[in-house]
Amino acid sequence: MKKKHLFIIKGDNYFFSLLSGIIFGIGLIISGMTNPEKVIGFLSITNNWDPSLIFVMGGAIFFAAPFMFLFKNKKISLLGNKLQIPSKKNLDKNLILGSSLFGIGWGLVGLCPGPAISSFVFLNPVSLVFILSMYIGVILQKKINP
Repeated sequence: MKKKHLFIIKGDNYFFSLLSGIIFGIGLIISGMTNPEKVIGFLSITNNWDPSLIFVMGGAIFFAAPFMFLFKNKKISLLGNKLQIPSKKNLDKNLILGSSLFGIGWGLVGLCPGPAISSFVFLNPVSLVFILSMYIGVILQKKINP
């Protein structure tokens, strides 16, 4: 028999994952995060800077911060899933290299993984190349560092 948790029976939460992803994707589209020109306009603080995405980030922090605080010592989510918060606190070369590549890619293309996947529905060639490149990068990383 499945163990019951606060909201649902453990293991039957794919619907909530899908629903959360759809809501997140719609939010990215509405906010303009799937528009590379808008993102590059935000990142380009020296040339016609567009500060509007600060409100997107501020809203995300405002919404997420209380939950991060409340659940920081929890081992299991309200849906019964194991919470996996990274315990590693030190900086190493892989973290610095990976975050540098992420930032360079975000600055050059104006997309990061979440908005790129959300923008897939528009069949934008830039998004499609970005997603393909991201997929190839994931495969290469798994082969290089298993």
